[in-house]
Amino acid sequence: VSAGLLENCTGCVLCSEDNGCITCHHRLFLLIWRDGIRQYGMCVHTCPPGYFGVRGLEVNRCTKCRSPSCESCFSRDFCMKCKDKFYLHKGQCFRQCPPNTAVQPGTRECQEMCEPGPWSKWSACTHEGQTCGCKWGVETRVREVPGTAQEEGAACPALLETRKCRMRKHCPGGEHHTA
Repeated sequence: VSAGLLENCTGCVLCSEDNGCITCHHRLFLLIWRDGIRQYGMCVHTCPPGYFGVRGLEVNRCTKCRSPSCESCFSRDFCMKCKDKFYLHKGQCFRQCPPNTAVQPGTRECQEMCEPGPWSKWSACTHEGQTCGCKWGVETRVREVPGTAQEEGAACPALLETRKCRMRKHCPGGEHHTA
């Protein structure tokens, strides 16, 4: 056994002179790659970019992500980080964000856009629950998001607005009316 072969067989239980590691110690992953028609094996603690680890009863393997634009994946078809020039959306990599999504600030991830419905009418002008007896109050209006349109984490514009309003100074009959 040459010194070079021992370097290539670090962590191996079984090693081939031509192909490197064939079997790894239980806590390590077997990474296999091809060079032309040759296949090589290496035992690693963590799988490299473009691969994910699969633990098994007989052997733990590094398995390649299916998408070539995926830098790291959770499973064969679910990407967690895309390579440069690609955007991540729902576990897949795209050259540009899909319709109704936008790039999330500071990341290369696409985020669902939230499209709320129309604004409601302004509420009555109130101050501490009363509709009269004070100079200034506040009125509000809201808008709803259709149930299927808002996905978790979607970036929504304001759904509630308030503004200052002038109230009737005197209550009819000298009583305070509550809203």
